[in-house]
Amino acid sequence: METTRLVLPGPDPTARDAVLLCARLARLYEDGARAVVCDARPVTEPGLAHVEALARLRLTARGRPLRVIGAGDGLRALLDLVGLVELLGEAEEREPPGRVQEGVEADDPAP
Repeated sequence: METTRLVLPGPDPTARDAVLLCARLARLYEDGARAVVCDARPVTEPGLAHVEALARLRLTARGRPLRVIGAGDGLRALLDLVGLVELLGEAEEREPPGRVQEGVEADDPAP
């Protein structure tokens, strides 16, 4: 599957930047992109503006493949805090990875 790259602006994106990124993402999908990665390496001091931009991008993707690469520890922590860590392509710490079912033992108490 061919992957298209989109770059998350740093160090401090504006609301206008988020709107422009979403418009570009929509165009990429309209032009046939099957998967898009958002490069977060330019983000040196992550903040809520980055989280908002990524949340808007996720909504724009509407279930189509979108993954964030190059996220530093600070951005990872923020995405985990707001429940968007799955954009990094990683399982959340408190949940098993996708398609893994937890086993139930006969002597386990009922929930």
